[in-house]
Amino acid sequence: MSWQGKGKTAIVGIGYSELSRRPQKSLGALSLDACRAALDDAGLLAERVDGLATFPEAPFHGAGTQDGEQIVSVEYVMNHLPLAPDIRWYAQIETGLVASAVIEGVNALLADACEYVLVWRALHNPRGRYGAWSGNRAPGDTQFMAPYGCTSIFQWHAMAWQRYMHRYGATRDHLATFVTNSRRNANLNPNAYFYTTPMTREDYFAARWIAEPLCLFDCDIPVEGCVALILTTAERAADLRHPPAYIAGYGQNTSRRRALFHYSLDNYMESGHSLASKLWASSGLGPQAMSAAELYDGFSPSTLYWLEAAGFCGQGEAYSFIQDGRIALEGELPINTFGGSLSEGRLHGMGHIAEAVMQVTDRAEKRQVPNASAVCAIDGSPMLRGSGLVITREP
Repeated sequence: MSWQGKGKTAIVGIGYSELSRRPQKSLGALSLDACRAALDDAGLLAERVDGLATFPEAPFHGAGTQDGEQIVSVEYVMNHLPLAPDIRWYAQIETGLVASAVIEGVNALLADACEYVLVWRALHNPRGRYGAWSGNRAPGDTQFMAPYGCTSIFQWHAMAWQRYMHRYGATRDHLATFVTNSRRNANLNPNAYFYTTPMTREDYFAARWIAEPLCLFDCDIPVEGCVALILTTAERAADLRHPPAYIAGYGQNTSRRRALFHYSLDNYMESGHSLASKLWASSGLGPQAMSAAELYDGFSPSTLYWLEAAGFCGQGEAYSFIQDGRIALEGELPINTFGGSLSEGRLHGMGHIAEAVMQVTDRAEKRQVPNASAVCAIDGSPMLRGSGLVITREP
């Protein structure tokens, strides 16, 4: 049975700041740029916004949390935009990545807690290297990993992908198809960091290792910037500037699991299936109904796991499923039509949601999938805190 809120809310505005590696503005200023752009895109005055939601987590464990510089909180936006005199509702989410902030906004609208919701995700790109272990002590769980050199999330992903390759026969050549297809799509996306930078298969194979068998181009590109969205009810959306992109359903991974040092391939698949089953049940649609799929790609294998966990193909089949043009813009199932986190920039899933909106409202320009009627946007690697949306052209 489909969710009772299906088609009753919509995303009506999208705003991007500049996405760069070395910005000339603070993260707070970039976020305000994105919020203003989203308001302008919707044709809405800031004073009409009476609901706010964000996912302000820093980009990696141990990163700074200075508001306006390293994160952008609800309070920062409230203090720097001329919003409604009395904000009626807000939420600052700590789990689920940014789709969970959108879900909170949707439910607030359905509960009549507010009329227009501004959602944003701001990402900081600190200078220098980060994410590697430092120091000579390994307290707590790290005592079982750090002495053996396993200290970073990209190493965890590398081990899971190595297991996948061994179990099913996938190779780096198969993965290169996905990574280069994402770059091709980014070369059609003016918002993408790599908009003007093409990539060949030779470029992919020449890249340095990060954690074998994952190379530099298997990792998302860290950027400084922000994307913002405007949400409202379907009834109010009819009076705004662009066609609405309706929220048809959502899912969050709520699986209970014992504490793990890190996630294995089996954990990814189990968690991904848990989220996807909720997503399809909520929307009343399934993978076969999707015109395109915007699937999280913080590391390139994550998208392959989603293809299997969400039912687009069988387990162990994703590496072969993505070959022969099937995931290209002209293919059977276009994937990450905007370039994904690998080539647009790391936005923790916000770019995926924004692109789903662009596709179902025929606003994706050169990367438009013809007659895109339903697109899913799933964020997070398939693990405990992922979340996703199904976005449709019709309510």
